[in-house]
Amino acid sequence: MTYVIGIDSSTTATKAQLVDTAGNVIAIASSEYSYATPFDLWSEQDPELWWTATKAAVSEVLAAAGVTGNEVVAVGLTGQMHGLVLLDDKGVSLRPSILWNDQRTAAECDEIRDRVGKARLISITGNDALTGFTAPKILWVRNNEPEVFAKARHVLLPKDFVRLRLTGEYASDRAGGAGTILFDLKTRTWSDDVLADLDLDRTLFPGTFEGHDITGTVTREAAEVTGLVAGTPVVAGAGDQAANGVAVGAIDPGVVGLSLGTSGVVFTATDRPAVEAEGRLHAFCHGVAERWHFMGVMLSAAGSLRWFRDTLAPETDFAELSQSAAAVPAGSEGLLFLPYLTGERTPHPDPLARGAFVGLTVRHDRNHMTRSVMEGVAFGLLDSFELIRATGNADLTEVRASGGGTRSPLWRQILADVLGAEVRTVATAEGAAQGAAVLAAVGAGWFEDAQEASAAWLRLDQPTTPSADTGRYSDIYESYRDLYPALAPTMHRLSRT
Repeated sequence: MTYVIGIDSSTTATKAQLVDTAGNVIAIASSEYSYATPFDLWSEQDPELWWTATKAAVSEVLAAAGVTGNEVVAVGLTGQMHGLVLLDDKGVSLRPSILWNDQRTAAECDEIRDRVGKARLISITGNDALTGFTAPKILWVRNNEPEVFAKARHVLLPKDFVRLRLTGEYASDRAGGAGTILFDLKTRTWSDDVLADLDLDRTLFPGTFEGHDITGTVTREAAEVTGLVAGTPVVAGAGDQAANGVAVGAIDPGVVGLSLGTSGVVFTATDRPAVEAEGRLHAFCHGVAERWHFMGVMLSAAGSLRWFRDTLAPETDFAELSQSAAAVPAGSEGLLFLPYLTGERTPHPDPLARGAFVGLTVRHDRNHMTRSVMEGVAFGLLDSFELIRATGNADLTEVRASGGGTRSPLWRQILADVLGAEVRTVATAEGAAQGAAVLAAVGAGWFEDAQEASAAWLRLDQPTTPSADTGRYSDIYESYRDLYPALAPTMHRLSRT
């Protein structure tokens, strides 16, 4: 028996997932770490934490499965996107990585729009300049820490720092590269025009590869500390959302990957580069060759329900909350919830957006509020569906859902009713790591391409179909859409108090 390993370097832990030729997950290991918030809006992490955690997770997963390194034929990488890793000429980190959820770069986003032009930026990269992306972070370091920037010789993403430690190679995948907003979406490589406009040297950036391409092999030094064998191929992999898209089979147009975790993601593939004209959707290269994708992101999805539970019902588990809320009719008897507890990205790229219950009366109780939170999150996800449909570049025919929120039968039904589509949950505990393993399997020659590999390994549960409540939700959604424009001025004033 031979195996592949998918490694996911996320914001709070590195996971290693061992998968056999039939797609069975043999073992999963995880090593946790934290990140720092030294100032308001800042979010940073020491890159060496990822490598330390990778060594621990890979060693542990091999030991747990009783597998030796010579039985592993390939490794795939994935992880948090958009983080900035700056290295000197010896590959040593010059400062802590600035993470995807760091919000300090508003001025640099304006600088990028001024230098490139917003419409031109979107037409080339597929995206507007947002604080989460990598490019404004690079400009922030140049503007605020010039002595650090002067020493920089390499720009990497978090998972690519792990690649460097595993293989000694500077490389990245094209999905991750697109997430820097320094990529030309059409040519799937660094944009000479954008780099020139921002006065960034092309030599700072690594070569990029399709997700299944082999980018190097495990070095003798890395083998000694991980249990892998020197010479084991390491494929390019993909950013975490593209890797999850591979895992759930959102590779060909029409299939939607819906993630209902702390944040919420709507992900669908396209067979050509396409953009949403105002940049309200992320448009990136996929982790699969000759595929691109649209992605809508809401910042507080299942995180909204966790906030509600922890704040108002801390002794109640999620299953009990969901079961009790099922007795409340669709629409929560006139109660609406805006899920903007940590600002928002899609469809409102507004870090000052705030959450709200609207329509509260004395007849509403905790069960109404619980259901209203679930419905508000579903409406927020529908916003992304509507934007994708409006581009005319994707016919959304099937929804494949993953994430902790999908364990609730009520929430699955609300999603099916609000989206007006059949929802099937995916039996994948670690979607990003699984996607990295799929790409490693293709790189190892087990499959012809990612489509074949994903289809062979995919495990889908029974579908949840829309009910008679679909029409009612369609009407309520119109009221939901009115709330942000009406409340945004007040939200912004309150944020300054």
